[in-house]
Amino acid sequence: MKRTELGTLGEFGLIDHLTKGKNTQNPSTIKGIGDDAAVIKTGDKMTLISTDLLVEGIHFDMMYTPLKHLGYKAIVVNLSDIYAMNGTPKQVTVSLAISNRFSVEALEELYEGMYTACKVYGVDLVGGDTTSSLTGLVISVTAIGEAGEDQIVYRNTAKEGDLICASGDMGGAYLGLQILEREKQVYMANPDMQPQIEDKNHLVHRLLKPEARKDIIEQFAKAGFKPTAMIDVSDGLASDLMHICHQSNLGAFVEEANVPIHEQTYMTAIDFRIDPITCALSGGEDYELLFTVDPKNLDQVKYMNDVYIMGEMVAKEDGIQLHTKQGKRHDIIAQGWNHFKKEE
Repeated sequence: MKRTELGTLGEFGLIDHLTKGKNTQNPSTIKGIGDDAAVIKTGDKMTLISTDLLVEGIHFDMMYTPLKHLGYKAIVVNLSDIYAMNGTPKQVTVSLAISNRFSVEALEELYEGMYTACKVYGVDLVGGDTTSSLTGLVISVTAIGEAGEDQIVYRNTAKEGDLICASGDMGGAYLGLQILEREKQVYMANPDMQPQIEDKNHLVHRLLKPEARKDIIEQFAKAGFKPTAMIDVSDGLASDLMHICHQSNLGAFVEEANVPIHEQTYMTAIDFRIDPITCALSGGEDYELLFTVDPKNLDQVKYMNDVYIMGEMVAKEDGIQLHTKQGKRHDIIAQGWNHFKKEE
């Protein structure tokens, strides 16, 4: 029997392979697989549904991940998908697979983080499931939200000439991971050594306790417009920009000088001898919003808080390129998170 390794397809290639040619059967299913959330027609408003898994040893390391932070993050990363559709999250369900390494008290901490996130974002935890795990902890969260039919923003609706915009700053979570992995190795070599992360709080926070950009969605509503396309940055700015380009059948020009990079991210990248723009493009787990905007809305966008105009959507044949600070052009290559990298 033919055997194809998962790593040859990658996450999105695998999804495409398994779902190609499979049509939906219910007219209430407006959007199935292929965006940040599914869209289902339920009366006057659309229901948005998104699910994510967090697996110990793959997505988080208990050596440096506090359970409260993990619970908070598990909720937030799912809410980010609902905001990426220009929707409002309302409920979440949580399912856990737990090994006997975890006590009741440990799970109380995990849920305290979850309920804190629910309170911050105004959502209800309404159900889920629990089961045993032979090794480690697995967390599955499903977020349920809503939006008016004319409010929803998809990935495949960008237009040539649209402005490329992003919220916040890019690459910080990746460098937070590098810092914590470094300190883990130091601790394992010498448990008496204390971690040296006090001056890197911004980066560590970006990894362990990210925030969903509810505030950006609120600014869209206040300004009275919506993006032409949108996605949340989870797998890396380059990868997620490519999703918009491929699904909208367009190319993109990105100005390196306009990619938002926090000062601490920039300086830490230099310390690690990594190009800061590489961290910003390929890091992942930033959970910022990447979106495109009709140029007629330029005046509204340029005055939005914590939003940066990075480039322009162009014809597909022009490619997906980075315009460097030195005036050169390079093809943008997706080097973000690989869920199915081959085991050694």
